Amino acid sequence: MSLSDYPIHRPAARFSLLSRLLHWLMAIGIIAMLFIGVGMVASVSERHQWLLQIHKPLGVALLALVCIRQGARLYKGVPALPADMPAWQRHAALASHVLLYGLMFAMPLIGWAMVSAGGYPVMVGGWQLPPIAPADAALFAWLRGAHRYLAFLLFATVLLHLAAALFHGWIRRDGVLQSMTRGR
Repeated sequence: MSLSDYPIHRPAARFSLLSRLLHWLMAIGIIAMLFIGVGMVASVSERHQWLLQIHKPLGVALLALVCIRQGARLYKGVPALPADMPAWQRHAALASHVLLYGLMFAMPLIGWAMVSAGGYPVMVGGWQLPPIAPADAALFAWLRGAHRYLAFLLFATVLLHLAAALFHGWIRRDGVLQSMTRGR
């Protein structure tokens, strides 16, 4: 079974420049968000408010980027995995990408819903986004916990993704890492 066995996959000879740029821009943004989030929960000083003012619009930006990225992925396709890759690795690659994309969509949406449930505005470039959840303290608490635990899962998934990329680049040397770094 390969990624091309799924209807959402369209084979491509290589990752497009747009896909590679979005990948690396989002990687930087996601790592920044994880560290900003840790800094926010570890601080009750004025730094907390400053970090929060970075975290919210960056989350909205990452949501927009993952939408564009998914569109590009569906339109342009992605390269096939190496033919000699074991089936369990193909399954793991599919599962990790589904999880990663699910988290990239879920985290900003849950964060937005959490802020909405807390009765706080989400400001982006001077514009206030509409709330996507009713103001409710119990819902806020539940969403805050979900956002926190999913952040840990996202961090673990990013580390796994990095480990797999390095495995392909340094051990297997099968071109998978190069397809995202150089487009080959």
